[in-house]
Amino acid sequence: MVITYYGLSCFKIQSGDTVLAVDPYSKESGLTPPRFEAHAVFSTHNHDNHNNIEALSSKEEGGVFKITGPGEYEFRGITVRGIHSYHDSKKGKSKGANTIYVVEWEGMRLVHLGDYGEKELRSEVQEALGTPDIMFVPVGGEGGGTIDAEDAAKLLNQIEPRIIIPMHYKISGLKEKLDGVEEFMKEIGEKGVTPEEKLTIKKKELPTAEQSRVVILKTP
Repeated sequence: MVITYYGLSCFKIQSGDTVLAVDPYSKESGLTPPRFEAHAVFSTHNHDNHNNIEALSSKEEGGVFKITGPGEYEFRGITVRGIHSYHDSKKGKSKGANTIYVVEWEGMRLVHLGDYGEKELRSEVQEALGTPDIMFVPVGGEGGGTIDAEDAAKLLNQIEPRIIIPMHYKISGLKEKLDGVEEFMKEIGEKGVTPEEKLTIKKKELPTAEQSRVVILKTP
């Protein structure tokens, strides 16, 4: 499995000839929209920074398989569960819907939190997430309606994923006012983590929960 980061909450996840995309953004974000072929695309909520599904193409009959909310899904032997959650749309002044996706693929459990903004992890959500092998966690703070570095660290202590991939933080060109990933790394006490071009991983290469690893991915 190969994971590539495009900024905000957008990732390309590929195994063999199957490509999955999460949260493609529009040019209104200040970034150049991602453009690649995908068999399926997830959108965590209906916002320009997360729902530019049309930017992606597919040669499959019927086009891209679209998942845009809670529910149970299956395609190409991959099972997906969408779980309803919330994000703070205006620095806590109002709540908007968000979908957490739990993906079972190649014997691994991937959890993408989307624009998760709940200050306390609800017990039913924690039970649904289980122990992720790979977890994509927003860390940029309330400027973007998500949890900040402190809340992200607290959540990770409760969930204990094996691999942690920070997302939704400040990068060059982005209009959204977010904290940098450095704030998160400082909060969890990680130093000297070198950003990687992409993450290539197999189930047998996963660390144990006690030896969890933080992976910072570069953007194209």
